[in-house]
Formats: sequence, structure tokens, C-alpha cells
Amino acid sequence: MRLAPDLPAARLDRSGYELVVDERFAGPDLDADRWVPHYLPQWSTPDRSAARYALGLDGLTLRIDHDQPTWSPEYNGELRVSNLQTGVRSGPVGTGSGQHPFREGLVVRTAQPKRRLWLPHHGLIEVHLRPSTHPRALTALWLIGFEHEPEQSGELCIVELLGRDVAPDGRARVGLGIHPFGDPSLRDDFVQVPVAGDVRAGRTYSVEWKPGSARFFIDDVLVAEADQSPAYPLQLMLNLYELPDGSPRDPCEYPLEAHVPWVREWRRATR
Repeated sequence: MRLAPDLPAARLDRSGYELVVDERFAGPDLDADRWVPHYLPQWSTPDRSAARYALGLDGLTLRIDHDQPTWSPEYNGELRVSNLQTGVRSGPVGTGSGQHPFREGLVVRTAQPKRRLWLPHHGLIEVHLRPSTHPRALTALWLIGFEHEPEQSGELCIVELLGRDVAPDGRARVGLGIHPFGDPSLRDDFVQVPVAGDVRAGRTYSVEWKPGSARFFIDDVLVAEADQSPAYPLQLMLNLYELPDGSPRDPCEYPLEAHVPWVREWRRATR
């Protein structure tokens, strides 16, 4: 990954793109033709995988409540998640066939019919978000392979913000990059970059995804560049996690909230 100061000064140029998705979460209902309001539901049960969220004129609010159940105590301990994703698939209950097998020994608990809803393939993907700054919170947008073929499992992470990495004045370090998982054509290349401004006020995080490369931007400023990229369509995973740290869960600290006014996809103009 190339980072500043080894990168040329550059700003994001959208002039060669056309906007094809402008998701503003205006409601009153979530677009079921675009989003599945569950987190990797094949490895859990519907009551545990369901997202808690609200829609409104200012966009999407993802929420973790004090009474929210753990996502998968069987496989992921005390982790809690509210997540929206744009595709899902699995094999039958009792098999090991499902998206994003993040550890050995996973077994499908709730079978998922194949749903390919919104899967960009190259172009420009961006999100404007205000993260939760709770020290156990993680706010993220990452893209993963649908895994129609097992090796099509790479991840393109646009933004990953840990609440504990946000300073009192709002400055933070933002994670971004590429994870191969089961894709032998990719190598792990993940970094954290500093954000000088106040992330609590909302920032725009973008990736310009081309064959063989990915350029990452924060507020339209180039911050990182990779010389590789997944070569297949990717689904979106927009999420708020509560990461267990062993400390008590004080009801007064809830809900944890992350705000997403919009998510956009741009494609190269054909004319």
C-alpha cells in the first residue's frame, strides 16, 4: 500500500463517472431489493442476526441497544452487530457452506436462499458516516465477494473506525485496505491512516476500484493506493459492532449509534 507522503497530491475526480445508486435511507421502509437487514444470518438465528436501525430524512442510524442479543455466542462470543448487507447465500442447515466463513468449524444454522441484490464490480463506492465513538464500537463499510466460487472471497475495506481510536477532539485513525481471505490472487494489505478533522462531524470515505488497483480517499483527498483489487463483484456490508472487552455493559451508555446519511455507487460513463 502506498501512503502519504509517497503519494502524489490528488483529489477524487468524478467527472468520468455516472451516479447509478444514491442510497439516502429516506424510508419509511428499508429497500428490500437492495438490503438484507441481518449480519451473516447463515451462521446465526434471525433474532440474533437482525439489525437494529432507524430511517429518516437524515439517513440511516445503526444502533446497538443494551438488550440486544449477542450475534452468535456459539461462534463469536459476546459480539453484537447491527448490519445491512446487499447479498446473502448459504447451503442447507447443518452444512459448512456459507458466505464469509471467518473461522474453522462453522455450521449453517439458518439456511439462506441466494439473493444477489447490489453487487458493484469496479467503479467508485463511497459512504458518508458519523461513527459511534464508544470505546467498544466499530463502524465500518466493507465489500466482500458473494462467494459463488469459494476463491471469490476477497474484501475491499473502505472504512473501519474504532471508537477507541477517536481522540477527544475528534481526530482518529481510519482502517482501510484489502483482505484476501480465500482469494489466492490477493495479499493482505490493510493500514490505518490519520484523519486530521473531526470524524464525529461526518466524513466521506471512498474507494476508486479498478482492475488491478484500488485508490482510497477521505473527503476526496487521496490517502492510500493499492496495486491489487478483487476481480469479481462485491456485496456491501455496512455495520456497527460492539466488540467485547470484558468490561461491564452499563445501561446508561446505550444505545451505541452510527449515522449514515448516504451510500453511493458510480460507474465509468459509457459515452
